[in-house]
Amino acid sequence: MRTNRVLLAAAASVVMFTLAGCGSDDGGSKIPTAGDGTTSSSKGAGSGSGSGGGGGSEQDEVAAYVDAQRKWVACMRENGIDLPDPDDKGQIDIGEDRRAQKSDPKFVQAQDKCRGLVVSVPASVEKLLRPKLSAEQIKVRRDYADCMQKNGAADFPDPGPEGYAENDVQWDQSSAGAKRAARTCAPIIGDPVDQGPGKG
Repeated sequence: MRTNRVLLAAAASVVMFTLAGCGSDDGGSKIPTAGDGTTSSSKGAGSGSGSGGGGGSEQDEVAAYVDAQRKWVACMRENGIDLPDPDDKGQIDIGEDRRAQKSDPKFVQAQDKCRGLVVSVPASVEKLLRPKLSAEQIKVRRDYADCMQKNGAADFPDPGPEGYAENDVQWDQSSAGAKRAARTCAPIIGDPVDQGPGKG
């Protein structure tokens, strides 16, 4: 991985967590990735065979991810853990007490046996899962990007119409200008002033 390659999701993760919390209606009861609850935008089921990136390939990627999640659920059931089928985005609802269940030795043992079926969440699914931002939240993101660009991070990405930048946008977060801009613009998003870009 190149150190200067940063997704806006990572670069502006603080924005996501500070501004989009009210947009989440699932709480913490669903697993986005089979087995470990983490996400990755770099690869996922069905992402290796597509050429380019039209809407059809995104649909195929989502379908492949859902299918992979179904296989993981089937494996977990075969090993004594009764999980519901994934929804149309591949999300698996394991109930309210997710932490307790995932520390259950029986769950851990089944998870270990099914580890080979675990896939990363593809970018197309992450896009479907991200919360819808209000007009005010989108404005804050635009103000933050504008501030960053004017204060030393000229390559900081502009958010799109929905408040998110494209997944493949790169910018140099390690430069002195970027760090200075992050400190200057931190109050816009309620970020601690001593925290640099890309953290959160």
